[in-house]
Amino acid sequence: MPTATAFVFCHPIEITTQDIDAMGHVNNAVYLQWVQEAVVRYWQYRSPPQAQIELLWVALKHVIVYRLPLFLEDRVEAHVMATATRGTRASFTTLFKRGDDLVAEVRSSWCCVDATTRRPRRIASDIARAFLPNVGRSVAANKEQD
Repeated sequence: MPTATAFVFCHPIEITTQDIDAMGHVNNAVYLQWVQEAVVRYWQYRSPPQAQIELLWVALKHVIVYRLPLFLEDRVEAHVMATATRGTRASFTTLFKRGDDLVAEVRSSWCCVDATTRRPRRIASDIARAFLPNVGRSVAANKEQD
């Protein structure tokens, strides 16, 4: 579970007709697109401009728990929290909410990549602190789950 010290980023999601499957609700695969969009927006919001030029992120793993279906007219938000960093990796939790209802939870692991070389790059402590202000304590308390 996210630490109490993590910053929470809220990202509104617009459901389009293309998101709806034959069963009349949002297709499960659409959530992956939404996670990508929400985590990238979170990165753009919290990180320094120079870091946005120098660093990219590659998704390594997503674990999704679907709780309730979403429909075309629903209003939904993605609540994104960084949960840990270690070496070149960062972990995020994205909660999709319709009002007070939790409709899906996604735990994901991402690799930090140098924008020039396209090789993994260690996450600097100042970057980690932009997402986890108590990074020294949260890294030890939140070992990344692979």
